[in-house]
Amino acid sequence: MRRRFLLSLLASDLAALAVGLVVASLLVFDTTLAWNASVPPGASVWPLVSLLAAGMFLGSYASRRMWARGAPRPSYGRGFAIVTFAGVFTSVGVLVSRVYFSRPFLATALGVTLLLALSHRAVRRRRPWSEAMILVTGEKGLVDDMRDADHADVLSVFDPGGEPPTDPTDTDATLVVDLRPVMADRMAQFVSSWNLAGYRVRPLATVYEEHTGRLPIVHLAEGWELTAPVARNEYAPLKRGVDILLTVAAAPLWVPLGALIWVAVKLDSRGPAIYRQERVGREGEHFTLMKFRTMVLDAERDGPRFASRGDARMTRVGRWLRRFRIDELPQLWNVLRGDLSLVGPRPERPVFTDQFEQSIPFYGYRHLIRPGVTGWAQVNYGYADGEADAVDKLTYDLYYVKHMSPWLDLHILGKSIWTVLSGFGAQ
Repeated sequence: MRRRFLLSLLASDLAALAVGLVVASLLVFDTTLAWNASVPPGASVWPLVSLLAAGMFLGSYASRRMWARGAPRPSYGRGFAIVTFAGVFTSVGVLVSRVYFSRPFLATALGVTLLLALSHRAVRRRRPWSEAMILVTGEKGLVDDMRDADHADVLSVFDPGGEPPTDPTDTDATLVVDLRPVMADRMAQFVSSWNLAGYRVRPLATVYEEHTGRLPIVHLAEGWELTAPVARNEYAPLKRGVDILLTVAAAPLWVPLGALIWVAVKLDSRGPAIYRQERVGREGEHFTLMKFRTMVLDAERDGPRFASRGDARMTRVGRWLRRFRIDELPQLWNVLRGDLSLVGPRPERPVFTDQFEQSIPFYGYRHLIRPGVTGWAQVNYGYADGEADAVDKLTYDLYYVKHMSPWLDLHILGKSIWTVLSGFGAQ
């Protein structure tokens, strides 16, 4: 069903582009078929149309790869990103190849395509697909998380040590089995017969990760499930170079913006514009993290504590910086220094790290990789203001540690940019 859903999204986007090309051709060239348009001698509209189609296809492919391990959703942001990528790809192709192009035709085609792409996503979002499943597990917390997942339809739950269903009728459902506990003989026979009959049987840990974007900590044995993927990750050695390249390339944007924010912070309240704080980085090493000050001077005179939503210690400018997450802009300097990556688990303060490593199992494993300016937990959960939140965020952080990839990084950066531009999303 997942594959069928993704293919239908791609087909709908390509159909939207086809309609966009027809509308643009009719309005600009006064013909429904662009290749019948009157163009200068020796020129052709075919290369321009081909570039647009290739851009849409490549943008859709990249979007699909970002969904590699998660349940896809008809997202407006992804639709906008695909059409934007097609426009940029076409513009670059035109500049490089010097083929014939028409600005009104290109703008109209992309505008109509975007409108239709967002429209068919709006229709799909009314009834997104879901995977029907029967769970065999005794972990109530995992069951509750699966019930809350957007694309998981939990039909029934059975205890591994109990009796199997006597007359299963939901043979179209996926049997999701918790492989950690020892199953009763009759339950083990039921699972085996379900598999031999050709019905879908999948492990709970895998399905849980796909539908929640979290790692079930109760399924970790001694941590090798995280250290092994990190050691084998082919992207890890390249990640530092990608961080430097992207940070330097974006410098013309973030350096002037940072200068304006520095002035705003200085004018708004007393104290330095840049706030420095000790954090814990890769392999437990400490470093000095920099960010724009969002709180009043001496905000922690009563001792360190978590920042919370609506915190009274926030300054006027600080509230806006936190909402759009641009208080973290100076951390791009930390990226250049090697303290941070662009994407990774957010670095925590030593006082809280020491506390959590004592009370939360596997908390230290988030330090297997370099921490990030933004991260999977940050875009899905936001700020933590206590140990319970820290546990929930850890499930996202460890998911990222296990599945770190360029496609997941692109997905996280895209969601972070959307939060910066719109002010909406996990804070």
